[in-house]
Amino acid sequence: MTDQVLVPTSRDEAVSLYGSGEGLTVVAGGTIVLPEIAAGRLTPTRALMLHRAALDTTRSEDGRHVIGAMVPVEALLDHPVGLLAETARHIADAEVRRNATVGGNICAPPGLDAQRGDLGAPLIALGARVRSAGADGERTEAIEDFLANRSGRLVLEVELDDVERRTTGDGLRRRHAHSYAIAAVVGAVRSDTSELRLAAAGVAPTAVRLRTVEQSRNPDDVLQDVDPVDDAVATAAYRKAILPKLVREALDRLEHA
Repeated sequence: MTDQVLVPTSRDEAVSLYGSGEGLTVVAGGTIVLPEIAAGRLTPTRALMLHRAALDTTRSEDGRHVIGAMVPVEALLDHPVGLLAETARHIADAEVRRNATVGGNICAPPGLDAQRGDLGAPLIALGARVRSAGADGERTEAIEDFLANRSGRLVLEVELDDVERRTTGDGLRRRHAHSYAIAAVVGAVRSDTSELRLAAAGVAPTAVRLRTVEQSRNPDDVLQDVDPVDDAVATAAYRKAILPKLVREALDRLEHA
């Protein structure tokens, strides 16, 4: 039973109540937390409810797009950055997308049966940055750095530069509404700098930037960047076999876009 429910009504209050996050269960859209509670796998004693924390807006300013942590995934279907819109379209079904949030997706832990966090890969490819709060205050960092060390952090917003890019994204998933990706590879090339960014999702507990492949352009190097895992959706061996193919296809599409 939850002994204390905290309901902040502003961004600053949410940051203050979160503190270091110790002993606190954050509830955003509830699509992950509530089933865990119902199944008895999670028994929070203190809960931070973010539905009134004024973190549910999007805006474009100073050459960048800013997306609040509580923006529902469904809202991304109309986002001007096409790669985000296309990825969101393949996340779960409309009911889940209306409740699931951007912040919740980024912070989603691996499930019992599959990996989560589909938005991580396109956000890495787009060079997104995460603004978060914790015991040491607020900070903004590259999303791949946030994903690698997100414990004790409260996501406030995600930002990405408003620039032209060539993008691609493809992967494998089960053919039903609530499917998770077996493996996905997403890439983008900025038109102004020609910077290539590649990321993989659905193969490990978080999305991963494929830095080695970005430098070598060799699809076989993908396994130097990510260590696939076993789950109910696919084996690590299968993911290791399919990832180089997905990377090769992504590089080919970006080259000929």
